[in-house]
Amino acid sequence: MRIIVTGGGTGGHIYPALAIANGIKERVPSADILYVGTEKGMESKIVPGAGFDFKTIDISGIDRSSLLRASKSLMKFPLSFWQAKDIIKNFRPDIIVGTGGYVSYPVVLAGTFFGPKTVIHEQNAYPGLANRKLAKRVNCVMLTFGEAAGLMDSKNIKITGLPVRKEITEVDVEKARASLGFSADVFTLVAFGGSRGASSINRAMLELVDRYQNKEIQIIWITGESNYEEIKAQVPHSLNTKSTTCKLHLLPYMYNIQEALGVSDLAVCRAGASTLSELEILGLPAILIPYPYATDNHQEKNARALLEKNAVEMVIDEFLDGNTLFNMVETIRKDREKLKALKENMRHEARPNALTDIIEIIFNV
Repeated sequence: MRIIVTGGGTGGHIYPALAIANGIKERVPSADILYVGTEKGMESKIVPGAGFDFKTIDISGIDRSSLLRASKSLMKFPLSFWQAKDIIKNFRPDIIVGTGGYVSYPVVLAGTFFGPKTVIHEQNAYPGLANRKLAKRVNCVMLTFGEAAGLMDSKNIKITGLPVRKEITEVDVEKARASLGFSADVFTLVAFGGSRGASSINRAMLELVDRYQNKEIQIIWITGESNYEEIKAQVPHSLNTKSTTCKLHLLPYMYNIQEALGVSDLAVCRAGASTLSELEILGLPAILIPYPYATDNHQEKNARALLEKNAVEMVIDEFLDGNTLFNMVETIRKDREKLKALKENMRHEARPNALTDIIEIIFNV
């Protein structure tokens, strides 16, 4: 079996594609998989490192900052389409799997003209432009959020959820709690804004930890590497002593973040699809602060999809401050019934068999 996998631009497109590729390999070790991306995208470093053959086409995302720049991006499309056609002709795939991003569009589109079956997976509640355009041409559309179905012109839509890392499903909570020096009966909060951090979350967290230093609470705060030293200098000095009631772990980055998620009762974070899928699997409710500059504002739409199901709380980034965040956390911390309901509703949205279901659909197609 020969398969082309394509998706790029951001980790949100690349990591689901790699999860699918690895899942196919586990099921059919003899499968020949080729990943198609761009030379300048994140995938050019991530994919070869994951052990997959990698080829590139020349295309870039549409720059909406000006008509001239958008026109330059669009002018690359005909070339990228024929480059994709040549790759398909030479590789002869049985199926092409696209996970979104500008690079996936010409590859999957060419596939619909030149023989192989085609499927796409959309991670967000509001579909990206590439997947919206491809939906009516491909053999199957797979979705993380059912809310996206009404925006996809397709007769074959499957709600699969989004694959999550094995580390999330296999986290040893008791071992993680012991390594952090945390107690099982004390409310635990984890806050993070991605690998680079989020300045709005960090600013709000500064006031929050100041107000919590004399309360019984455990906090894991991942600042992002670029913000760590500045934040560390501003954290109340008393939190660096053993006499404070509040236990704080202040970190620039956490490679084993699954341990922090596994021991926590509540998260404060952005609303990327991969993050939300991991929280759902763990039944970990969150106060979501959607990234305000995400394409098509898709993070807010992801957050609202869960907000409507009473699985999370949400604050728009521009309205976030320390007092707002403290009051929201404190309300949940004190209301154990509310916390229990949030956890149950979050877990109800989980799709632990997402990868298995996706691979089954690919093979059936």
